[in-house]
Amino acid sequence: MATGTESLGNNKVYIHEFIEISGHNRAKYMHHMTANWCPIAREERDQLCFGVWATVGSTGRWPEVVNMWEYRDWEGLAANFAHELVGTGAQDPSLLEWWSEATSLRSGGLDRIVVPTPWSPSIEEHNTAGTNGIAYAHELVTTPLGEVDRYLDALHNSGLNAYAEAGLTPIGSYHTAMSARDEAIVIWAIPDWSTWVNFERAWDDAATVWPWRATVESLSARTQRILLVDSPLAPLRTGRQPQVSDRRPLSEI
Repeated sequence: MATGTESLGNNKVYIHEFIEISGHNRAKYMHHMTANWCPIAREERDQLCFGVWATVGSTGRWPEVVNMWEYRDWEGLAANFAHELVGTGAQDPSLLEWWSEATSLRSGGLDRIVVPTPWSPSIEEHNTAGTNGIAYAHELVTTPLGEVDRYLDALHNSGLNAYAEAGLTPIGSYHTAMSARDEAIVIWAIPDWSTWVNFERAWDDAATVWPWRATVESLSARTQRILLVDSPLAPLRTGRQPQVSDRRPLSEI
């Protein structure tokens, strides 16, 4: 059930990743990230798993996985880099075996550093509230140069209500850092498939979403929406961070 919450002020920083999966290895990769990597990352880097999702292929690229990692702040992200970039190959030497196995499951990807809006909940706040969904709408929003803040302000002032009336719960909204402030990522929880059907239809003819669509167009913003589904050990599905006890050999996945 997608319950939702609003953060009292999120100062965290995130890594958002689009991962290209090699062959028929998506399930193995998601397990390798959650069960085999997350406990190590949490202990050594103070890195939390915010989400590991499979892209619904009919709505976007395939086979693909989307990861999000949460750090306490910019200093926490820098500490993560300092921990990782110590080996001769710019990789943590203690993870050579893990990297080797991960390489066999993926062929590449694209990462972004993203900064949350103050009202975007942390993963701990989501787990406390019991937020989840049968699927998630992931929106990559492109705005004119320097205009992403106008879009995010409008999202807070009117977009959140439009999506709530359509039955979706906000997971988070973020602007891409290290860029021209022209890109945002917004993620919503969908409680059931009938809600998703009604939501997509509403973009064309319903009073709930149409005014927000008109606002987006007035800002010259472009939205690319795909659907995601949780990996089995994702915190939004289980209500907790993956544990060492969750590990299983990849041959069993």
